[in-house]
Amino acid sequence: MSLTKREVENVAHLARLEITEGEIERVVENLSSIINFVDQLRGADTGDVLPMAHPLDMSQRLRTDEVSESDQRERFQVNTSAVEAGLYLVPKVIE
Repeated sequence: MSLTKREVENVAHLARLEITEGEIERVVENLSSIINFVDQLRGADTGDVLPMAHPLDMSQRLRTDEVSESDQRERFQVNTSAVEAGLYLVPKVIE
């Protein structure tokens, strides 16, 4: 499938790209070759290929889910101007 000059100009306009008259033919040729390559890839038989998240056979090391800090809410709330029922009170900014 080849792109036309008009199609490339339309895409360039939508993407807000400035392509000069001297560049347009080269851009049309390059984009057409990319689209042809994608069409070629579509023809590949991938029926027996399993989907994968990463090309390397590895797993992510995860840390244990443990509490590493103590609750210091009371200590932090001493520094604020208004607290009620353990919640910070702030001025209303939206009416």
